[in-house]
Amino acid sequence: GNVTAAKMGAGSVNVTAATVTGTLPIAKGGLNTASYGSAYQALYSDGSNPQYSNHGIYGMQVFTGSGTWTRPTNVRYIKVQVQGGAGGGSGHGEGGGAGGYSERILDVTGISSVSVYVGGGGSGTYYSNAGGNGDYASFGPYCSAGYGHGANRQNQYSGGVSGAGSGGNLNLHMGGGLSHHAYSAQSCADTFFGGGAPSSHPQGGHFAHNHQGHSAPGSGGAGAHYHGHRGSDGRPGLVIVTMYY
Repeated sequence: GNVTAAKMGAGSVNVTAATVTGTLPIAKGGLNTASYGSAYQALYSDGSNPQYSNHGIYGMQVFTGSGTWTRPTNVRYIKVQVQGGAGGGSGHGEGGGAGGYSERILDVTGISSVSVYVGGGGSGTYYSNAGGNGDYASFGPYCSAGYGHGANRQNQYSGGVSGAGSGGNLNLHMGGGLSHHAYSAQSCADTFFGGGAPSSHPQGGHFAHNHQGHSAPGSGGAGAHYHGHRGSDGRPGLVIVTMYY
């Protein structure tokens, strides 16, 4: 019959010793396992049985140029950030527009690899000329970011229009370039990742162009101070892939 408390003496069952064998099945409320996973693994359900697995962030891969992302073993989700290339600045303060920005969360359990394209920035130029347009960036067919336009492209003496993101859960325009005599396009052609090149002064000559590398990915080229000075190039794009178990 049933074993009740009245039929068991005090201390008759020692739960600190290996007095019980086997594992309790799931049907009886157990986990059907007698072992633990590796250190720092989490217990989860695969829909049929409990499993131990790694969890959290696996790592990050940054693409400053085109390439291929390959899914590591056990990575399930990724967050992709795509920044397009920017337009170049012109003379007398006319700045290039920043590249667009897109961000997306993807379940990659059925994806083995994705082609990544990272476009460059447009060339800076001199007064009254149009700065070069930037180039787009993309993460396969999943999300992309358009290029920023060079200064004077849409209208003479005006800054370039920014690009836009597409395909992501979040798609944004970034900063546009400032206009004639603004002299500080870097303060307006910013991106998600930061600001543009330093502004110029006649004493500095090609200052903005010479120091264009001191600026954030995808930020628009800063306009030069005078017509004889060259605006800075727009900054290249960027793709960041953060991977999760």
